[in-house]
Amino acid sequence: MDWLRRDGDAVFSLVAIKGNALVGHMVLSKIEAPFRALGLGPVAVLPGHQRTGVGTRMIKEGLSRAGRMGWEGVFVLGEPAYYRRFGFDAGKAAGFLSPYAGPHLMALALGTDDLPACSGDIMYPAAFAVLG
Repeated sequence: MDWLRRDGDAVFSLVAIKGNALVGHMVLSKIEAPFRALGLGPVAVLPGHQRTGVGTRMIKEGLSRAGRMGWEGVFVLGEPAYYRRFGFDAGKAAGFLSPYAGPHLMALALGTDDLPACSGDIMYPAAFAVLG
């Protein structure tokens, strides 16, 4: 996360606070794509607060804000069974070339049913290359 901020790639992040404790965090960062697109991740919730809706609320709020800011789509690399509930679809990402291409790369259009393009190159920020 620090690298995304340092490199100017983080667009915004959200945190979840319970009492005085930080229990969740997510970030949306700029990615290079044929349209105005963001990458969702990382998303993290402390183990004791998982399965309580914290992550769901952060992701829904993040996607809503991104849409209001004029972003056209969001890509995520993650567990399909989890991210499909937000509307992410591996089929919508299938035409895009990326080092992360495959069944875990999914896309979501913001504000419309379809992405502005269905193919092209997408490039996540350099900070993601550190993850391997």
